[in-house]
Amino acid sequence: MDGPLSRRAFLGAAGLATAGVTAGCSSTITGTAPPTETGAAAGADAAGSAPDVAQATFRGGLQRHGVYPEATIPESPAVEWTRRGLNTGDHTAAKASPVATPDGDLVVPSDAGIVQRYTPAGDLVWSKRITHAARGIHGTPTIVDDTVYIGAYDGVLSALDLATGARRWRANLGDAIGSSPGYHDGVVYIAVEYYEPSGAMFGLDAATGEVVWEDQRPTDHPHSTCAIDREAGRLVVGSNDGRLYAWSYPDLEFQWSFPTGDAIKGPIATYDGSAFFGSWSDSIYRVSLADGELEWAVETGGYVMSGPSIEPETETVYIGSHDSNLYALDVATGTEQWRFETDGWLIGCPTVTRDHVLVGSYDGFCYAVDKATGEETWRVAGVGRVTGTPLVLDGTVYFTDRASAEYLDDGSGQTGGLYKVVARE
Repeated sequence: MDGPLSRRAFLGAAGLATAGVTAGCSSTITGTAPPTETGAAAGADAAGSAPDVAQATFRGGLQRHGVYPEATIPESPAVEWTRRGLNTGDHTAAKASPVATPDGDLVVPSDAGIVQRYTPAGDLVWSKRITHAARGIHGTPTIVDDTVYIGAYDGVLSALDLATGARRWRANLGDAIGSSPGYHDGVVYIAVEYYEPSGAMFGLDAATGEVVWEDQRPTDHPHSTCAIDREAGRLVVGSNDGRLYAWSYPDLEFQWSFPTGDAIKGPIATYDGSAFFGSWSDSIYRVSLADGELEWAVETGGYVMSGPSIEPETETVYIGSHDSNLYALDVATGTEQWRFETDGWLIGCPTVTRDHVLVGSYDGFCYAVDKATGEETWRVAGVGRVTGTPLVLDGTVYFTDRASAEYLDDGSGQTGGLYKVVARE
């Protein structure tokens, strides 16, 4: 948090625009392999009602798997273009990541408090400032039909028009939002931080921004991004108080919490009746969604702020650590399959494609790692620390980084940017 702000508890939805969400766009993301989760690219139904799930969201779907089994990456990479001015701050949290629009453009937020839409050619379609808060935006947008949902470090969740960037409504929920929104069946779910410290989970009507559910059990700045597992009937989120919280879904009755002893800052993923996540207890966990019982824990050499990718086809969990390693673990047992070492913290989430795992590092590189062997395929340099989650679209890789050390020291270096990586000619 930046310091004491005027809001302590829930302030209610405010500043609602007259325009509502217009349903009916049912196209999927052009050229992007569908997530492994059932229905994660579904659109509005024939009657034009709200879609069941989002067209684009952080980690690809409600279970946050981060796996795209048909996606491929360039064999020999080259940076085609970079767009600067996106990330300028030094906060160590993972920076926001780009998502693809249904027609193949990119929406990317930044810690400068601005959300932008670009074409694949790098042309700016629109730019919208949604906050002047010092830490801007760290969450990744969710896109539902023609609306973009995004939270910011002023505690406001915003709904923006996908075509123009105009704000449709804003809901003032607390002191800060560092997590990414989830969406299901007309409701947007988000973890919210209060300064004192405490926090809450909220559900908001996607069309109006009206709060339809809240629970203030998560404390000490819940920064984690929630997962929804419809098969297991659970919504789960972590918090800086060191606990994983679970509610039944869709009725949202509190079920249990699981203690780790230190902060859970990263997103949660679910699979096979379990939640997978990391903690600043230096460990990676698998916990039963039914009752919150520990199934396994794997100790690393540092904090685990990264979120897990889960690949059902190979029964593998991929996750990074502050010990600078990317781990590949067996889903059932947590047994290490391989680890890949970089020269910096791995606090962003990996992205899994047909043959590779992509991950950014504090050492300033975005890496492509062979997922069968754990060997490096290539690396591409940014100007600062790469802490976002890479996006693969039409055989192209997009990633963001934060400002260079020189910029943070004296303003003479370069701000963070959005990079497009293509095949070298």
